Amino acid sequence: MFLYEKNFELQKVKALESLEEALEKDLVDKDIIPLLEKINSFENYFTTSSCSGRISVMQIPDFGDKVNAVWLGKWHREVGLEEVLEAIGKHSEGMLWFMLHSPILHVSAKTLKDAVELLNLAISCGFKHSNIKSISHKKLVVEIRSTERMDVPIGRDGEFWVSEDYLRRIVEIANLQLRRAKEKLKTLENEIERFKK
Repeated sequence: MFLYEKNFELQKVKALESLEEALEKDLVDKDIIPLLEKINSFENYFTTSSCSGRISVMQIPDFGDKVNAVWLGKWHREVGLEEVLEAIGKHSEGMLWFMLHSPILHVSAKTLKDAVELLNLAISCGFKHSNIKSISHKKLVVEIRSTERMDVPIGRDGEFWVSEDYLRRIVEIANLQLRRAKEKLKTLENEIERFKK
Protein backbone atom coordinates (compact mmCIF):
# COMPACT_ATOMS: atom_id res chain seq x y z
CA MET A 1 0.00 0.00 0.00
CA PHE A 2 1.31 3.47 -0.91
CA LEU A 3 1.66 6.15 1.76
CA TYR A 4 -0.97 8.35 0.06
CA GLU A 5 -3.46 5.48 0.47
CA LYS A 6 -2.67 5.24 4.19
CA ASN A 7 -3.12 8.99 4.71
CA PHE A 8 -6.18 9.25 2.47
CA GLU A 9 -8.87 9.14 5.18
CA LEU A 10 -7.21 11.83 7.30
CA GLN A 11 -6.65 14.05 4.26
CA LYS A 12 -10.30 13.63 3.25
CA VAL A 13 -11.55 14.70 6.69
CA LYS A 14 -9.39 17.84 6.56
CA ALA A 15 -10.43 18.65 2.98
CA LEU A 16 -14.14 18.31 3.77
CA GLU A 17 -13.72 20.54 6.83
CA SER A 18 -12.05 23.17 4.63
CA LEU A 19 -14.85 22.88 2.07
CA GLU A 20 -17.48 23.31 4.79
CA GLU A 21 -15.76 26.50 5.98
CA ALA A 22 -15.61 27.81 2.40
CA LEU A 23 -19.32 27.03 1.92
CA GLU A 24 -20.20 28.88 5.13
CA LYS A 25 -18.24 31.93 3.90
CA ASP A 26 -19.94 31.74 0.47
CA LEU A 27 -16.58 31.19 -1.24
CA VAL A 28 -17.67 28.27 -3.45
CA ASP A 29 -19.23 28.77 -6.89
CA LYS A 30 -22.87 27.80 -6.38
CA ASP A 31 -23.30 25.95 -9.68
CA ILE A 32 -20.47 23.52 -8.91
CA ILE A 33 -21.63 22.57 -5.39
CA PRO A 34 -23.84 19.60 -6.48
CA LEU A 35 -20.89 18.10 -8.38
CA LEU A 36 -18.56 18.57 -5.39
CA GLU A 37 -21.10 16.90 -3.12
CA LYS A 38 -21.37 13.91 -5.45
CA ILE A 39 -17.60 13.47 -5.74
CA ASN A 40 -17.11 13.82 -1.98
CA SER A 41 -19.84 11.25 -1.30
CA PHE A 42 -17.67 8.54 -2.86
CA GLU A 43 -15.40 6.60 -0.55
CA ASN A 44 -12.32 6.84 -2.79
CA TYR A 45 -12.41 10.53 -3.78
CA PHE A 46 -12.47 14.01 -2.33
CA THR A 47 -12.17 17.47 -3.86
CA THR A 48 -9.41 19.87 -2.84
CA SER A 49 -10.21 22.94 -4.96
CA SER A 50 -12.59 24.01 -7.70
CA CYS A 51 -13.79 26.78 -9.98
CA SER A 52 -16.89 26.51 -12.16
CA GLY A 53 -15.30 28.66 -14.89
CA ARG A 54 -15.04 32.43 -15.05
CA ILE A 55 -14.79 35.54 -17.16
CA SER A 56 -12.52 38.23 -15.77
CA VAL A 57 -10.76 41.52 -16.34
CA MET A 58 -7.34 41.68 -14.71
CA GLN A 59 -4.63 44.28 -14.27
CA ILE A 60 -1.13 42.75 -14.20
CA PRO A 61 1.93 44.96 -13.49
CA ASP A 62 4.24 42.94 -15.75
CA PHE A 63 3.66 39.95 -17.99
CA GLY A 64 3.46 36.85 -15.81
CA ASP A 65 3.38 38.72 -12.47
CA LYS A 66 0.26 37.09 -11.04
CA VAL A 67 1.34 37.76 -7.45
CA ASN A 68 0.71 41.49 -7.86
CA ALA A 69 -2.23 41.14 -10.24
CA VAL A 70 -5.51 42.88 -9.40
CA TRP A 71 -8.99 41.62 -10.32
CA LEU A 72 -10.96 44.49 -11.81
CA GLY A 73 -13.94 42.27 -12.55
CA LYS A 74 -14.64 38.56 -12.08
CA TRP A 75 -17.81 36.64 -12.96
CA HIS A 76 -18.62 32.93 -12.72
CA ARG A 77 -21.49 33.47 -15.16
CA GLU A 78 -22.15 35.04 -18.52
CA VAL A 79 -21.43 38.75 -18.48
CA GLY A 80 -22.74 41.90 -20.14
CA LEU A 81 -20.65 44.38 -22.09
CA GLU A 82 -21.52 47.18 -19.66
CA GLU A 83 -20.14 45.15 -16.73
CA VAL A 84 -16.89 44.57 -18.61
CA LEU A 85 -16.60 48.26 -19.54
CA GLU A 86 -17.14 49.23 -15.90
CA ALA A 87 -14.32 46.89 -14.84
CA ILE A 88 -12.03 48.24 -17.56
CA GLY A 89 -12.72 51.76 -16.30
CA LYS A 90 -10.86 50.88 -13.08
CA HIS A 91 -7.63 50.19 -14.99
CA SER A 92 -4.73 52.54 -14.25
CA GLU A 93 -1.38 50.82 -14.75
CA GLY A 94 0.26 47.68 -16.03
CA MET A 95 -1.20 45.28 -18.59
CA LEU A 96 -4.97 44.98 -18.96
CA TRP A 97 -6.33 41.53 -19.82
CA PHE A 98 -9.76 40.13 -20.68
CA MET A 99 -9.85 36.43 -19.83
CA LEU A 100 -12.05 33.37 -19.87
CA HIS A 101 -10.96 30.29 -17.94
CA SER A 102 -12.70 26.93 -18.10
CA PRO A 103 -13.90 25.03 -15.03
CA ILE A 104 -11.18 23.30 -13.04
CA LEU A 105 -11.37 20.76 -10.23
CA HIS A 106 -8.68 19.02 -8.26
CA VAL A 107 -9.73 15.65 -6.89
CA SER A 108 -7.69 13.36 -4.66
CA ALA A 109 -8.09 9.67 -5.44
CA LYS A 110 -7.33 6.78 -3.10
CA THR A 111 -5.68 4.53 -5.68
CA LEU A 112 -4.18 4.88 -9.13
CA LYS A 113 -7.04 2.78 -10.50
CA ASP A 114 -9.53 5.27 -8.99
CA ALA A 115 -7.59 8.18 -10.49
CA VAL A 116 -7.55 6.63 -13.97
CA GLU A 117 -11.28 5.86 -13.83
CA LEU A 118 -12.13 9.45 -12.90
CA LEU A 119 -9.71 10.82 -15.51
CA ASN A 120 -11.28 8.71 -18.26
CA LEU A 121 -14.77 9.79 -17.25
CA ALA A 122 -13.79 13.48 -17.24
CA ILE A 123 -12.22 13.20 -20.70
CA SER A 124 -15.31 11.42 -22.04
CA CYS A 125 -17.45 14.33 -20.75
CA GLY A 126 -15.41 16.85 -22.76
CA PHE A 127 -12.73 17.82 -20.21
CA LYS A 128 -9.96 17.14 -22.72
CA HIS A 129 -7.15 18.85 -20.76
CA SER A 130 -7.67 16.64 -17.70
CA ASN A 131 -4.64 14.80 -16.31
CA ILE A 132 -3.12 13.21 -13.25
CA LYS A 133 -1.64 16.35 -11.74
CA SER A 134 0.31 14.79 -8.92
CA ILE A 135 1.39 11.29 -8.05
CA SER A 136 3.76 11.09 -5.11
CA HIS A 137 4.16 9.34 -1.77
CA LYS A 138 1.92 12.05 -0.23
CA LYS A 139 -0.95 12.46 -2.69
CA LEU A 140 -2.61 11.40 -5.91
CA VAL A 141 -4.51 14.25 -7.60
CA VAL A 142 -6.61 14.32 -10.76
CA GLU A 143 -7.00 17.71 -12.44
CA ILE A 144 -10.27 18.03 -14.34
CA ARG A 145 -10.00 20.84 -16.89
CA SER A 146 -11.56 21.75 -20.20
CA THR A 147 -10.26 23.47 -23.33
CA GLU A 148 -12.22 26.73 -23.19
CA ARG A 149 -9.81 29.63 -22.63
CA MET A 150 -9.20 33.20 -23.74
CA ASP A 151 -6.38 35.51 -22.66
CA VAL A 152 -6.71 38.76 -24.60
CA PRO A 153 -4.47 41.80 -23.91
CA ILE A 154 -6.68 44.87 -24.31
CA GLY A 155 -4.64 47.75 -22.89
CA ARG A 156 -1.70 49.05 -20.92
CA ASP A 157 -1.08 51.87 -18.42
CA GLY A 158 -4.57 53.31 -18.80
CA GLU A 159 -4.56 53.11 -22.61
CA PHE A 160 -7.33 51.02 -24.19
CA TRP A 161 -6.13 49.15 -27.29
CA VAL A 162 -9.37 47.82 -28.75
CA SER A 163 -12.66 49.27 -29.94
CA GLU A 164 -15.92 48.77 -28.08
CA ASP A 165 -17.21 46.78 -31.06
CA TYR A 166 -14.25 44.39 -30.83
CA LEU A 167 -14.77 44.06 -27.09
CA ARG A 168 -18.45 43.26 -27.65
CA ARG A 169 -17.43 40.43 -29.99
CA ILE A 170 -14.95 38.87 -27.55
CA VAL A 171 -17.49 39.13 -24.71
CA GLU A 172 -20.00 37.26 -26.90
CA ILE A 173 -17.41 34.55 -27.66
CA ALA A 174 -16.46 34.28 -23.98
CA ASN A 175 -20.11 33.91 -22.98
CA LEU A 176 -20.59 31.18 -25.59
CA GLN A 177 -17.51 29.29 -24.39
CA LEU A 178 -18.49 29.64 -20.73
CA ARG A 179 -21.98 28.33 -21.52
CA ARG A 180 -20.45 25.31 -23.25
CA ALA A 181 -18.09 24.70 -20.31
CA LYS A 182 -20.96 24.86 -17.81
CA GLU A 183 -22.86 22.30 -19.90
CA LYS A 184 -19.86 19.97 -19.63
CA LEU A 185 -19.93 20.41 -15.85
CA LYS A 186 -23.58 19.36 -15.83
CA THR A 187 -22.77 16.33 -18.01
CA LEU A 188 -19.99 15.32 -15.61
CA GLU A 189 -22.33 15.76 -12.65
CA ASN A 190 -24.85 13.41 -14.29
CA GLU A 191 -22.32 10.87 -15.56
CA ILE A 192 -20.41 10.59 -12.29
CA GLU A 193 -23.35 8.62 -10.92
CA ARG A 194 -21.73 5.56 -12.49
CA PHE A 195 -19.25 5.50 -9.60
CA LYS A 196 -22.05 4.57 -7.20
CA LYS A 197 -21.60 1.01 -6.04
